[in-house]
Amino acid sequence: MRFIFLYIFIISFINLSYSQDRNSLDILDSIQKNVLNSKVKDSSVIANAHFNIGEIYRKTTLLSDSAYFHYHEAEKIYKNLNDKLRTAMALYGISVIQNNEKDFTGSEVTAIEGITLLESLEQTEDVKKYKAFIYNNLGLTFGEMEQYDESISYYEKALEIKENLKGDNYVTIIISRNNLGLSYKKSGQYQEAVEIFKGLLEDGNLAKRLPGRYAIVLDNYANALYLSKKIDQIPYLYFKALKICDSLGDAPSRYNSIIINRHLAEYYNDKKLKDSAKYYAYMAKNIAKEFSNDEYLESILLLSKVEEGSISAKYLKDYIKLSDSLQKVERQTRNKFARIRFETKQIEQKNIKIAREKMWLTIVSIILLITALLVYIIISQRSKNKELKFVQQQQEANEEIYNLMLTQQEKIEEARTLEKKNISQELHDGVLGRLFGTRLSLDSLNMANSVEAIKTREKYIQDLKTIEEDIRKVSHELNTDFISGSGFLDIVKTLLQTQTRAYNLDYKFNYDDSINWEDLSNKNKIHIYRIIQESIHNIYKHANASLIKIGIQLKNNVILLTIEDNGSGFDVNKAKAGIGLKNMTSRVKEIGGELTITSEKDIGTTVKIKVPI
Repeated sequence: MRFIFLYIFIISFINLSYSQDRNSLDILDSIQKNVLNSKVKDSSVIANAHFNIGEIYRKTTLLSDSAYFHYHEAEKIYKNLNDKLRTAMALYGISVIQNNEKDFTGSEVTAIEGITLLESLEQTEDVKKYKAFIYNNLGLTFGEMEQYDESISYYEKALEIKENLKGDNYVTIIISRNNLGLSYKKSGQYQEAVEIFKGLLEDGNLAKRLPGRYAIVLDNYANALYLSKKIDQIPYLYFKALKICDSLGDAPSRYNSIIINRHLAEYYNDKKLKDSAKYYAYMAKNIAKEFSNDEYLESILLLSKVEEGSISAKYLKDYIKLSDSLQKVERQTRNKFARIRFETKQIEQKNIKIAREKMWLTIVSIILLITALLVYIIISQRSKNKELKFVQQQQEANEEIYNLMLTQQEKIEEARTLEKKNISQELHDGVLGRLFGTRLSLDSLNMANSVEAIKTREKYIQDLKTIEEDIRKVSHELNTDFISGSGFLDIVKTLLQTQTRAYNLDYKFNYDDSINWEDLSNKNKIHIYRIIQESIHNIYKHANASLIKIGIQLKNNVILLTIEDNGSGFDVNKAKAGIGLKNMTSRVKEIGGELTITSEKDIGTTVKIKVPI
């Protein structure tokens, strides 16, 4: 109901005035928002909205195609509602637009269709009013086609109806009488035209009520006198009409002054007063350029007659060029109107077919989408299963390889230990014993009293002591085991040397000697080894770094592994986890550790892993 009341208010306002100002366009926008673009489902309300939008476009703008569209939409709905009067009203609007766009045959056909509908109705005031409007438009149409007898006939029918309508129809009667006089004048019946225009001018109310219309009638009267060779009041009547237009100063009066200036130019040209003829011809052209292509076309044709030589030829050439262009535009407009009516019928026929096709397309699309989704899920699951199986196999293979490496390393260490013990025993029991005996012998010879002998013996004895201490030291070192677990660090060092050399990277490796790697299971060592390996690979692949720092420390019975690079860094919160990072996370979780990654752009990335012993 809110939309209907608003609509009634808008229509009431529209009926008051169709002024060419922003108010009409605001009303147009209001109708479109509150009726056409709303959820109103009342067909009559929607049809009335289209009709009134067409009226606004026709009377306040130059958008004839938009007006045609809305009239046509209104006509279709009115026909469905079997509202013959309003269908005829819409047809009248369409007919006027067709006439304005020089689709005279189309305008005639549409107007006759409207008259036929009105003739079938009870002859109410509204019915008779629109019959008069359509007859007047038919008079204009046949006048443009130079079929003046038919034009005069339709004007007379329009006047007969208008003069018998109730209410104040003064303005429309004046318009039809003036149009009737124009048809007489164009058909060469100058005397009849003079009598009609003279009768209108003798009406004392015309100049008061409609001064702009009075100026038009006065100009037509003067031109009819001029064409009938009665020039005693010429150019006085032209000047009088032009003065009224200039005094009014509005756009319609300025438009009407185009024809008056052209009539003055024709008059002065016939009088061989070329300067005056050119003055008024150029005035007509300059004003016409602001308003109408048709009037501009007529003005430059007149200039081709008033001017001489190359200037005349130029205006004639411009006239021909513009005339061809306008005819092309008119054909395009006529074709557009024809397409609208044709396409509308086609659209109505195709709507059902399209709706059915859309339904089937939707069904097929849903089926295909579900099928594709199922296929994707199956393929994805199989791929994940294969990937997990491969990772599991890889982990098993890695552990087996590492176990073999550790076994081999243990054998080597056992051989080294045995060899060290043998060497230590040999040094201690053999060489060291003999040296000790020699020292005792030298001590016993120390009883000699000569200074030289004493110094020599002391020297040898001191040398032997030195040798003894060195051998003891060597023996002790050889008999001491390597730091427990040093084999794992050797493997890590080998990895660092090999990969950094292959990746053209520098590295620093700091580790805590106090870590007893024997306390860690082979599984944990494998995961730590693989994490270091994966980190170096990721740094090479993504970080664009030149230096890697790897540290292994023991704190509170927890091994802290730190891997730093000086690469480009990344946004940890926005980065998408790749396979490498997922593998590292999985390995850390497997050994019950904690993984922390920090990174700053253009500074580098730090990976910290805590592994409990």
